[in-house]
Amino acid sequence: MSDKKTLYCVIMAGGVGTRFWPESRQSKPKQFLDICDTGKSFIRMTFERFAHLVPKENFLVVTNARYKSLVLEHIPELTEQQVLCEPIGRNTAPCICYASYHLRNIDPEATMIVTPADHLILNEAEFHTIVGDTLDFVESNNALMTIGITPSRPETGYGYIQKSDNATISRVKCFTEKPNLELAQLFVQSGEFFWNSGIFVWKVKDIIAAVAEHLPEHHALFDAIADKLGTEAEAEAIAQVFSECRAISIDYGVMEKADNVYVRCGDFGWSDVGTWGSLYQLSRKDKYANVKPSEGCYTYNTRSSIVSLPKGKVAVINGLRDYIVVDTDDVLLICPRAEEQNIKKYIDEVKYNNGDKHI
Repeated sequence: MSDKKTLYCVIMAGGVGTRFWPESRQSKPKQFLDICDTGKSFIRMTFERFAHLVPKENFLVVTNARYKSLVLEHIPELTEQQVLCEPIGRNTAPCICYASYHLRNIDPEATMIVTPADHLILNEAEFHTIVGDTLDFVESNNALMTIGITPSRPETGYGYIQKSDNATISRVKCFTEKPNLELAQLFVQSGEFFWNSGIFVWKVKDIIAAVAEHLPEHHALFDAIADKLGTEAEAEAIAQVFSECRAISIDYGVMEKADNVYVRCGDFGWSDVGTWGSLYQLSRKDKYANVKPSEGCYTYNTRSSIVSLPKGKVAVINGLRDYIVVDTDDVLLICPRAEEQNIKKYIDEVKYNNGDKHI
């Protein structure tokens, strides 16, 4: 496994988490919430998940500038210099470029683990074994590693990775983004396709070489300001780069094009907990299949629903089946579970009529 001194963890924490509205807000998005009621926010759990592998001084968090103080509040072990601030969101490729070119200045021999800030992993022992395998592999190979998850259902909201063989670590044959239900069913039946976790492991020099080859315009922009990263000129230089660089995911921009992409698959209780529906699937239910607070929520003739309330609030709910009910200080959402894909539309309409104060 890579030397701890040259091993770094990059946490991507810039998302707004609109699918968890109205709990998740622009001022405090999903990664800073304890949606799963574990006593810890997602970003705190993510930091602790890797803290035994990576020295605390080797963490970087890439986030929107407005969330810098929140990051430091949730991970007080970090210094301000370890929080890289994006002026605007540009998807994962520019985010990963920023961290990679920054790290190259610190340690050209660095190995990076890249992880989203807001995922849930239940079997951390198995996950650590898998991460160890990926680190061993990239240490001796020019490889861009990703971690795949054995699918438990034909999920249409995830990307899929197709393996080329049954080896523990396999070359990736192809990526497929969010297939329709029929295709997802075929994927699961085949046994060759795995969910894309969005967790990556690679050497800094290998990802930068891949960006130079497959995203040359991004490479040109970040390489041109490399000497300003880590200096007082960084913020201005990054603002200029992000205003010019195209928004694109690392999957589309690099992973789908490169020929040195490998996957290590496993089953470690992973979920991106991306929606109220996925939280419902993960949560403990009462005898009527409802997910609700242990106190203050009285349900009658109500089945298969999820209810979220502010602490101290009392709610009486009668006659709902398969619903989402989310109450906050200033917003109440009542929506059929089957229609939660409309939450973005609801947000747009509320924003159009009421401005940003409820978003």
